[in-house]
Amino acid sequence: MAQVLEFKLPDLGEGLTEAEIVRWLVQVGDVVAVDQPVVEVETAKAMVEVPCPYGGVVTARYGEEGTELPVGAPLLTVAVGAPAAGADPDTEGSGNVLVGYGTGAPPARRRRVRRMAADVVTSVADAPAIGTGARRDGPVPVISPLVRRLARENGLELRELTGSGRDGLILRADVEKALRAAATLEATAQEATLLPPATLPTAPAALPTALTPAPPTATAGGVTRTPLRGIRGAVADKLSRSRREIPDATCWVDADATELMRTRAAMNAVEGPRISVLALLARICTAALTRFPELNSTVDTTAREIVRFDRVHLGFAAQTGRGLVVPVVRDAGARDAEALSAEFARLTEAARTGTLTPADLTGGTFTLNNYGVFGVDGSTPIINHPEAAMLGVGRIVPKPWVHEGELAVRQVVQLSLTFDHRVCDGGTAGGFLRYVADCVEQPAVLLRNL
Repeated sequence: MAQVLEFKLPDLGEGLTEAEIVRWLVQVGDVVAVDQPVVEVETAKAMVEVPCPYGGVVTARYGEEGTELPVGAPLLTVAVGAPAAGADPDTEGSGNVLVGYGTGAPPARRRRVRRMAADVVTSVADAPAIGTGARRDGPVPVISPLVRRLARENGLELRELTGSGRDGLILRADVEKALRAAATLEATAQEATLLPPATLPTAPAALPTALTPAPPTATAGGVTRTPLRGIRGAVADKLSRSRREIPDATCWVDADATELMRTRAAMNAVEGPRISVLALLARICTAALTRFPELNSTVDTTAREIVRFDRVHLGFAAQTGRGLVVPVVRDAGARDAEALSAEFARLTEAARTGTLTPADLTGGTFTLNNYGVFGVDGSTPIINHPEAAMLGVGRIVPKPWVHEGELAVRQVVQLSLTFDHRVCDGGTAGGFLRYVADCVEQPAVLLRNL
């Protein structure tokens, strides 16, 4: 006889207490295997698929897509039947639902679910149906309400799209791709009306950044209210805590980055993967932290101790359509420029597509913030709590500069260091920033640490 088990939203770790249902991956009546992903949820840190620790038939789902549920709230119920003869009982499931990962059950258990499926199906009619979600049927293969809203707000007809997801499912990336293509065509058409035929562009204009749906809002009496939740809410809480707890200070310096840019061009002139400017700056940053390890630390306020780390897990600020995220490059100090470039590219793409895991977003010990991509020279950023410092990098632009006693046009960048004054004084912070600037101006300085 089937036993109905309730699967609750698991503890997602890192202080996360709720998650929003983005997409159900199963329907009521579906047979699921142990560790099969059953729902895609969005936390304040990442989009994750949650695997079910039980194998059987889904008898109920709790929460519509777009609903925010607290940790411990019911997600679904599964009718688990008696195992086949000679098999071990499977009602305990895999027992280890982890943050955004598979639950780690052996393949043998997955096979047992199929053997017992026939027994389960005969008992589904007797299972409780509270919270049963409606099956989404229709000519347009779209599940996510975020995708529908994005298309609706931009006047896009979903029936004209071909989905890249499983079974032709239309994903957010498909909608964004279509919107970028439409924007490119519109821009080209506008140029065609302004320019004579001889000057028409031979290639499409640069694509705009990915369009993303606006957060839900409520407007009344000329006032618009936007819920402070999800990533935006998490960022707000973290920045507020940083301002409350960390007595920060900022110092900055202008540096001549001409030789750094020439070095990068020379490295990319040879065959092999391209090296990014961010990777070179990260290499400089980790070398500076070797000389000034006080900045690779945190303050334990309970114990009133400064905790210094022996490895650098380098976070870097990335602006996405879902908000600001800080992916972390593990053991950045042990990676060369090529490896750093590859890891930055991987994490940036994952941030853009919303596939970063909580493990990708936690555990940083120092942050590199390249706000120059926004076309600005300087900033005084808020430290990424509970870290102790952040290096900021402005845009690299041609400016008048005194070089070897004469005025010349050089590639100049402004560097800033925001630091926790509890872990060090201005002398240490200034020494760190000066060393970074020296490496930017003369990349050969790095050879001293190799």
